[in-house]
Amino acid sequence: MKICLQYRHMNNLKGIRESKNIQQQELADYLHVSQSTVSGWERGRSPIDSSLLPKIAEYLDVTVDQILGVYPSNVYPITTRKFPMLGEIAAGEPITMIEDFESYVEAGADIHADFCIKIKGDSMIGARIQDGDIVFIRQQPDVANGQIAAVAIEDEATLKRVYKTNSTIILNAENPAYEPIVIHRGQTDNIRILGLAIAFQSEVK
Repeated sequence: MKICLQYRHMNNLKGIRESKNIQQQELADYLHVSQSTVSGWERGRSPIDSSLLPKIAEYLDVTVDQILGVYPSNVYPITTRKFPMLGEIAAGEPITMIEDFESYVEAGADIHADFCIKIKGDSMIGARIQDGDIVFIRQQPDVANGQIAAVAIEDEATLKRVYKTNSTIILNAENPAYEPIVIHRGQTDNIRILGLAIAFQSEVK
């Protein structure tokens, strides 16, 4: 018996698979089907054999209803994805950047970021960013005045609010206990903006 799933259901399969960092070929190999078969399911171009749904759900660690997009009226699906972890970054004095892209943090797929960082220090508490929080960064070489960015100073990095003038770049903390970091334009070869902070994740304490 085969059931034909609507296009939005195929989007669920694709979104869930991608959030788990699983390639089409990996799923195809597990199910003993071709990659083009999985692609056809995800694009809504071909029906899926209902007998395979439990195996797909087991492999993706979800329910069949989640694949089909069947939810109670008061329950909304949350799709997640894995973000590479750059490492620790200072919210305080700059610290040596730990470029650790072997770790990942799972969070909502609606966060349009390229990587995340773990905060060390308390200089951004005025922006509600605490020691140990995870901040999600969208990679870009510049930010507007007043935006919070991850900034590398030589081989050290910090999270600060960025202000630019004709002669200086000022990295402001969100804690009056910390003085601004002032970098003159002649020293800008030693500084680069890693990206814009767009979201953060805190643990309930």
